Amino acid sequence: MESTRREFVAQVAGTAAAWAQSGAAAAGPDWYDRPMRWAQLAFVEDDPGNYNPNFWLDYFRRIHAEAACLSAGGCIAFYPTQVPLHYRSRWLGNTDPFGDMARGCRKLGMNVVARTDPHAAHQDVYDAHPDWIAVDAEGNKRRHWADKDFWVTCALGPYNFEFMTAVTEEIVRMYGVDGVFSNRWSGSGTCYCEHCRENFREFSGMDLPRTLDPQNPARREYIVWRQARLFELWRLWDSRIKAINPHAAFLANSGGGALSTLDMKTVGELAPTLFADRQGRSGLMPSWAAGKNGKEYRATLGRKAIAGITSVGLEDEFRWKDSVQNGDEIRLWMADGVAQGLRPWFVKFNAKPIDKRWLPVIEQMYAWHAKHEQYLRNERPLARVGMVYSQQTAEFYGGGQAREKVENEILGFYQAQVEARIPFEMVHDGLMDEEHLTGFRTLILPNIAALTEAQCGQIRAFAARGGSVVASYETSLYDEWGKGRKDFGLAELWGASFDGRREGPMRNSYLTLERDAAGQFHPMLAGLEDATRIINGVNRVGVSETGSNRVWPLTVVSSYPDLPMEEVFPRPAKRRDPGVVVQENGASRIVYFPWDIGRTFWQVLNVDHGKLLGNAIRWATNEAPVVTVEGPGMVDLAMWEQKDSMTVHLVNLTNPMMMKGPVREVVPLVGQKVRVRIPAGRRATGARYLVADRTAAYGQRGNVLEFETPQIGVHEVIAVDLARA
Repeated sequence: MESTRREFVAQVAGTAAAWAQSGAAAAGPDWYDRPMRWAQLAFVEDDPGNYNPNFWLDYFRRIHAEAACLSAGGCIAFYPTQVPLHYRSRWLGNTDPFGDMARGCRKLGMNVVARTDPHAAHQDVYDAHPDWIAVDAEGNKRRHWADKDFWVTCALGPYNFEFMTAVTEEIVRMYGVDGVFSNRWSGSGTCYCEHCRENFREFSGMDLPRTLDPQNPARREYIVWRQARLFELWRLWDSRIKAINPHAAFLANSGGGALSTLDMKTVGELAPTLFADRQGRSGLMPSWAAGKNGKEYRATLGRKAIAGITSVGLEDEFRWKDSVQNGDEIRLWMADGVAQGLRPWFVKFNAKPIDKRWLPVIEQMYAWHAKHEQYLRNERPLARVGMVYSQQTAEFYGGGQAREKVENEILGFYQAQVEARIPFEMVHDGLMDEEHLTGFRTLILPNIAALTEAQCGQIRAFAARGGSVVASYETSLYDEWGKGRKDFGLAELWGASFDGRREGPMRNSYLTLERDAAGQFHPMLAGLEDATRIINGVNRVGVSETGSNRVWPLTVVSSYPDLPMEEVFPRPAKRRDPGVVVQENGASRIVYFPWDIGRTFWQVLNVDHGKLLGNAIRWATNEAPVVTVEGPGMVDLAMWEQKDSMTVHLVNLTNPMMMKGPVREVVPLVGQKVRVRIPAGRRATGARYLVADRTAAYGQRGNVLEFETPQIGVHEVIAVDLARA
C-alpha cells in the first residue's frame, strides 16, 4: 500500500506546478489581500455526478467572485484520494468534483482554497485505529452526535498529526491550492483518549481535569496545554503546505472574541488571512453581531484581509441546512459585516440547490460590492474609541460562566454604543501597548477582571498619555490566572479601592442622581435630570474612596424588600456608596462603575443604562466626534479611510426582529443628518451615496461636511473623495 502511495505521489508531483501556473494571475506570495468576494460550495456525499458544475461556475462569474473555498477531504473525500483510510464519497466513481470545480475557478482567475473537515471518521478508521477516536469522561468511544455512522475523532493525537497531515499534503500536491481551510479541526470537547491522557500527563504531571473550574490546577494546565498542542498542529500543517507550495498556507477555521478558546494574539501572528465563521443569527442574537465579529478579528489581525462567512440557510440549533434564509436577513448580516471591515463570503451546503430564492440576493449584493470596490478596500478605521475583550478573563475568571460574567458585559456595552451611534473598535487585551492603542482617545474595559501587572501598567500608561478610560465591576481585581487580588490592580486610576464587600444578585436596588456643589448634574446624567433615581445593577463590589479628584454623580440606594408590597420602601442608609466614580487628570478622564452595568443593560435593556453608558463614553472622549448621525431609528455606524477616500457606513437595524432573527420587515430610515470630520491634511473633492448610486450634496463648515441622506433601506454608504490639502 505504501509503495502504491509513493508511486501516486510521484505521478502527481508535477501536477502542482501545472496547477500553480494555471492560477498564476491569482496566486502569489501576497494573494491573501487580493480577493474581495468569496464563494464557498460545500459538497454533500451524493453531489458527485448529480450536480452541475457549469451552473456554479457561471454563477461565480456573474457575481464577480474572486476566490472559492471548495470541499476536498477529511471525513469524506471529493477527489480520487490515494491516502489509506481516506473515505471516498460513494458517488465519486471515476469523477473528481473538487478538481473540476477548482480548474473552472482557476480559469475565471479565482484563488482556490480546499476545505477539509477532520472531526469525524467512518467505521474502517475506528477498526484500524481505535486510538484515533475521541473518548468521553466515562471512557466511552464517542459516536457522532448527529450521524451514528460516524465516530468523533481526537483532534490532539495521531489522527490529525499523521493522517490529516497526509491528506493535506496530498491535496496541495495534486491541486496546487492557495490554502487549506480546515473546519472543526480543533476538537469537539475534552478528549480522554490514551494519547490525550499520556500527552497531558507528560506536560503537566496530572490527570486530565473533570471540571470546568478554572481555579482547578489541572483545568488551568489543560487550557494552556490544549492551546499549545493546537498551535503545534497549526504550524505543522502550515509548514507541510509551504514545503509543497510556498505561496499557500493553512487557514484555520478559528478565532473570535472573548469566548474563543485559541489565543487571538497568536492567531493574528500566524494567520495571513482569516475567515469569521459566524454564519448568521439564531436565538436572541442582535443584527449587529456580524460587525462585532469583524472588529474582534481585526483587533489582532490588523490590516490583514478578513472575510465574513454568511450562510444562505438558517443558522438555528435544529440545522435546516437545505433551507433558505430570508433575503433581507442575508442582506443585513452581510451589510453589517462589510460595514465593519469584513469581505463578503457566502456558503452553500449541498451543490444541488433546492430553494433558489437566495441566488439573486447574493448576486445583487456582490454586484454592488464589485462596482464600489475602490471604496471598500479600507486602510484604517477612524473610530476613536476602543473596547477591550479578554480571553484570559473568560478562561480563568469566567470559566463555565464566561458567557454570563464576561461576554454579556461586553454585549451590553456594545449595544449601548450602537444606540448612542458611537463608532468604536475592539481591542485585544494582549495588544494594549502604545503602538496598538495609538489612535484611540478612550479605552473601555467591560469587566476585564483578569489582568497581569504589565497589562495594568499599559492601561495606566495610556491614561498618563492623556487617554480616557471607562471601566466596570471587577476590572483588574484578579490576576491573569483568575486569582483574586486584595485590591484593584488599577485602584489608583479608579480613585477607589476594593473594601472586600460583594453584593449580588441584588433585587430592588437603585442609584440616586447627585448634584455638585454648584447644584448641577454631571454631564454623564444628561437626559436623566428629572429621574431622581434610576435602577442599579444586579451585582456590585464595595469600594472606598482614594484620592481627592474623584466625583460621585451617582450613589447607591441599597436593596430593600420587593415583597410583601407593604414593605417596598427604602431603609435608612448605613453608609454612602458610589454608583460611579469619576476623575479628571489633565486630558485624561476616568469613569469607573463598581457594578455590572453592561451585563444588566444587556439583560434588561433599560433605557436609562443605555443613556448613562453613551453619556459616559462621550464625556470621557471629550473631543469633537469624527462622525455624528442624527435621526430616528437604530443604526450601526462605521467610518473608514481608504487610499483616496473615506466612507461612512450606515446599517439600518430598525426592524421588528432586531434582537431575534430573521428579519420580517426593514423599516426605511429618512432624514438622517450626518456630519463628517475630514482627516487632517485632506480635503474633500466630491461625494456619492453608494447604495442610492448618486452624487451626494453636502454643506461644509471648516473641516466638517454635512449631509442629509436619502431614504435608507438595509444600508447606505457615504463615500467622500479626498485629495491632499
